Amino acid sequence: MPALELVHARPAEPKPAVMGDADAAAAARAVVNLFARWGLSDRDASILLGGIAPRSWARWKKGEPPKLTRDLCARLSNLLGIHKGLRIVFAEPERGYGWISRPNAAFGGRSALEVMRGGELTDLMRVRRYLDAERGGW
Repeated sequence: MPALELVHARPAEPKPAVMGDADAAAAARAVVNLFARWGLSDRDASILLGGIAPRSWARWKKGEPPKLTRDLCARLSNLLGIHKGLRIVFAEPERGYGWISRPNAAFGGRSALEVMRGGELTDLMRVRRYLDAERGGW
């Protein structure tokens, strides 16, 4: 049996973001509006967006599109997916916006916002998966 050769490869180059400039600007506007509807603080916004700097968040709110990374694209996608799920589950939009902050047995009595405040992409994904299952889109 031949011996295995270990090959030391160079780390892969970072892949470019998956959204174009127009998509990034639209997603940023949507998330700014969504966070306002959810009543999020600037600190919460920073956490949910992967720890972006307060100055970057301030620029988003003024309409300057963000510089996207793959992580930020995934976060935006999940946040907009959560919004979509809420719009499907709740006929009245205000109930969906409020749901984010209300305790939920599915999250051990914590709210979806408390789960997402964990700051990890997987925290956003957990909330999105829950809503996808609730709406029958799993």
